Amino acid sequence: MRVAVEAGVRMGWDRFIGADGVFVGMHGFGASAPDKVLYQHFGLTPEAVASAAKARL
Repeated sequence: MRVAVEAGVRMGWDRFIGADGVFVGMHGFGASAPDKVLYQHFGLTPEAVASAAKARL
């Protein structure tokens, strides 16, 4: 299993993570704020990444 973490859109990641892969990233665009605020808002946190990976196992 592969996990992609991107502070951007998913486009292009599926070929690397495959059908069983997990993507943690933004599902929209146009937000503007300091990086830490945006990462929390979009779930780009270590806890969210670990949770998504564990859920796939």
